[in-house]
Amino acid sequence: MPHRSTDTFNAAAFLASSGLGRRIVQIKPKGTLFSQGSAADSVFYLQKGRAKLTVVSKAGKEATITMLAAGDFVGEESVTAIAGLHMSTATAITACSVLKIERDEMMRVVHDEHDFSDIFVAFLLTRSMRTQADLVDQLFNSSERRLARILLLMADFGQAGQPETVIPRITQETLADMIGTTRSRVSFFMNRFRKMGFIKYNGRIHVHKSLLNIVLHDQRPGANAISAPLLGDRRNKTKAVKKASSRVRREKPA
Repeated sequence: MPHRSTDTFNAAAFLASSGLGRRIVQIKPKGTLFSQGSAADSVFYLQKGRAKLTVVSKAGKEATITMLAAGDFVGEESVTAIAGLHMSTATAITACSVLKIERDEMMRVVHDEHDFSDIFVAFLLTRSMRTQADLVDQLFNSSERRLARILLLMADFGQAGQPETVIPRITQETLADMIGTTRSRVSFFMNRFRKMGFIKYNGRIHVHKSLLNIVLHDQRPGANAISAPLLGDRRNKTKAVKKASSRVRREKPA
């Protein structure tokens, strides 16, 4: 069936309002948008607030997959060829305003409205790239750099517009789940970031742009810098050993 062209369609207005097959839902903090194992019959568009995606194993262990911000879709598995079940749980971190789009309406608008399908496809590509980056981060980066990256992502550094210096409340347990380490290690890194001036941490986390140095350049100020000081220390130790050996040879009796 050919695409239907509608010159009056406005994607921004569609995502901002209720209508046929869609309605705005207000979710309180810790409220759920959908649960793991529930029917995947709707796609959700986060208008305001922050949320997170979590999965629970058969053994009952919960892990946080990703954080969600305003402008994100979630539950996109609902538009697959065969409607199935949600593979994760979406939970509000802060109070959220969410547009719930029924599967049939989502399929229709993706098929008929090019402006909307462009937005949705761009989001899916961005999500795919983010997932690949998360995998690379998990495989090759240290837990300290993974924590720095998560904090910067939550503060929207690298996104269009001004970043948020204060990120939503999040527990160290959740951060530990996201980067694959222990809560005690997260606490250690957070204290180190605070001492270095990268963050302010007093219940709410204030992220400074200087934290980018950890992710982009792996640099720390002063005595905590990685590259040059370590090389310098190694050279100084080598010189010290050579001097000591030379002194011993000179002082050794004939």
